[in-house]
Amino acid sequence: MFKKILLATAALAALSTSAMAEDLKVFRIGILGGENESDRLRNFQCLVDEMPAAIGVESIQLFPAADYDGVIQGLLGGTLDYAELGASGYAKAYLSDPNAVEPILTTVQTDGSMGYHSVMVARKDSGMTSLADMKGKKLGFADPDSTSGYLIPTVTLPEAVGMPVDQFFSETGFGGGHENLVLEVVKGTFDAGTTWASGVGSFEDGYTSGNLRKMVDKGILNMDDLVQLWESPLIPNGPIVVRTSLNDDMKTKVKDFMVNLPKTDPDCFAAVEGGDFTGFADVNVDFYQPIINARKATIGG
Repeated sequence: MFKKILLATAALAALSTSAMAEDLKVFRIGILGGENESDRLRNFQCLVDEMPAAIGVESIQLFPAADYDGVIQGLLGGTLDYAELGASGYAKAYLSDPNAVEPILTTVQTDGSMGYHSVMVARKDSGMTSLADMKGKKLGFADPDSTSGYLIPTVTLPEAVGMPVDQFFSETGFGGGHENLVLEVVKGTFDAGTTWASGVGSFEDGYTSGNLRKMVDKGILNMDDLVQLWESPLIPNGPIVVRTSLNDDMKTKVKDFMVNLPKTDPDCFAAVEGGDFTGFADVNVDFYQPIINARKATIGG
């Protein structure tokens, strides 16, 4: 009898969850930290304007978190329905709860690749020209949950320099997101810092996409002030994720809207994604398994 009650309770809970998904009126989008909040809201305003009619909700609410973890926790807690994460951020969410969100799409670079790079930049007037010049100097990372700004440098730099990071650099720290990190490098707070870039196109332009390109386009960075010291191997582009408990119809509508966005509103697509991309490609958890394994082995969940 008790078992039957438990089963009935579980069934009611499942029906309740399904009904909530069917009756969704507000679609909640998390936006990663690391860039000026007003800029993030402005870049995503087109989704607020265009997405409700396409996916069948009354409105879109944007939640610009102060850092990466704010969005991750919102997804894990079920208070966000959608976000675009870095690969390491998704790995953190997956390791915390593999059933909380599912990856559905990732961006495709202009050269057809589905990856990007961590790049280490320093002031050009520092006189440094290579990674070896950073020995004994202060390195800045972007965010503890950033793939390019922390995880990949932590994993790959020891082999590149022949020793642990904490032995090669005199000190490391965090810049409070990608944009602020680069500004701190320019100010001299760090001798160099790690951020993300497509690695496609010209460094002098900030590449075709990535943090450097976004800062150049906003007029807050002159690439003539920087020099690149190091570039990582290719990193999987981060996923668009949706809350797993959303119903399949909603997931399909969201996915279709985003897949069509490069054609229906290329300016919106470029604003949301931060640069030049050709479109989206389907992904699932398997695409990110190497990053999940790297994060689990290196910095835990």
